Amino acid sequence: MGHELIPLPAFRDNYIWLLAGDKSAIVVDPGDAVPVRMALEQRHLSLAAVLITHHHADHMGGAAALALQYGCPVFGPAGEVIDAVTEPLREGQQADIPQLETCFKVLEIPGHTAGHIAYYGHNIVFCGDTLFSAGCGRLFEGTAAQMCRSLAKLMALPDSTAICCGHEYTVANLRFARALEPGNRDILDYAAEAAELRSRDLPTLPSTLGRERCLNPFLRCGESAVVTAAQRHAGHELHGQIEVFTVIRSWKDTFT
Repeated sequence: MGHELIPLPAFRDNYIWLLAGDKSAIVVDPGDAVPVRMALEQRHLSLAAVLITHHHADHMGGAAALALQYGCPVFGPAGEVIDAVTEPLREGQQADIPQLETCFKVLEIPGHTAGHIAYYGHNIVFCGDTLFSAGCGRLFEGTAAQMCRSLAKLMALPDSTAICCGHEYTVANLRFARALEPGNRDILDYAAEAAELRSRDLPTLPSTLGRERCLNPFLRCGESAVVTAAQRHAGHELHGQIEVFTVIRSWKDTFT
């Protein structure tokens, strides 16, 4: 594609994603306008569009200021109320950015919030707080069944898809994954790699969907080791992947 993908750190553990071309860029989930302005100024870029995945402030708090400054459209979920959004989108529609000669298809992936969307294109998916590396988002507004369907929708993408999520949670998520599958070599190897990256203050992201299939417990609710661990934690037999997901999502909420 000829574009540069850059995670901009924000707040304590957020990433704002910048996709930069030669003269302009798009930004995804700008909870804070300041790091975006700095990155654009350093690279001598204009802002062609803002893409928002969901309504939480740490993902859209800087959108209105950026749109006002750069005069660009703000794409976002049609199913959520976000004042800054000028281009509301639903599944099957797309965000067109002619300045970068690119577009992103919209996937509706509720669970973390009721109207959460993802943007997919050019072997990249901007998935907000639905899918993390080695984890998934908390169920603030949706159900376990909704989240399972949303994760299955993301799992239908190619293995080489770059997973661009909203937070640097990888090291902590891998600790939980290891508790479920202590013999999983992919988890152990990735944990060492992620720890080394974070020790140098480097991002663990983007991941790839192929990697996540091998180690993310929330994508592995049909695997025998994950099922066994979930049943042991629940103290009773579980029937089906949604029940397994429900148990491990609740377990992760209190895991330290």
